[in-house]
Amino acid sequence: MAVAARAAASGLVLSQPVTFVTGNAKKLEEVRAILGQSIPFQSLKLDLPELQGEPEEISKEKARLAAAQVNGPVLVEDTCLCFNALKGLPGRYDILILNVVKWFLQKIGHEGLNNLLMAYDDKSAYALCAFSFAAGPDYEPIAFIGKTLGKIVPARGPNDFGWDPIFQPDGFEQTYAEMAKEEKNKISHRFKALDMVKSHFAEAGYTFQIDNI
Repeated sequence: MAVAARAAASGLVLSQPVTFVTGNAKKLEEVRAILGQSIPFQSLKLDLPELQGEPEEISKEKARLAAAQVNGPVLVEDTCLCFNALKGLPGRYDILILNVVKWFLQKIGHEGLNNLLMAYDDKSAYALCAFSFAAGPDYEPIAFIGKTLGKIVPARGPNDFGWDPIFQPDGFEQTYAEMAKEEKNKISHRFKALDMVKSHFAEAGYTFQIDNI
């Protein structure tokens, strides 16, 4: 039986670094820049299933599966780009995009994603990031949700990190792709979720007893 989430926040001793599950070099680069030295972690690519559902539940279930494979503490992430104009239509397209955005980018590109909103005046959108931490295979995952509001625009900036060229956050004239990395990492959906992760670790009193780190 999984230990309740509150039990994970009671001075637990972790005997190995947190495994951040990703095979995406750009994502890893951002996570390293945002976390810094605050949490000892290593990265590992795992083949986890593509799940359906709400972002928080998807993230938690992936954390459960990853913790079982790693047999230790894990941090997993799911991100999505959600179009407000499509919200409420049959099929919950905001959640559909969460699961197949890579497929959309590969098949229709940034212009195709823009074309999804061609019939709508509302170009507003939000970037959502769901991180889940599981202290081990017997611990209930804890989710942390970050959200940045913005709008969908024609692609601008380097085309090397997902949908960054078409998302312009509110209050800025640049897309994610056009921003300096340091600027993006202060306002992004990923930063907001990871800031909560860092706060949780600081408040929970986890202790790392790791050899050769």
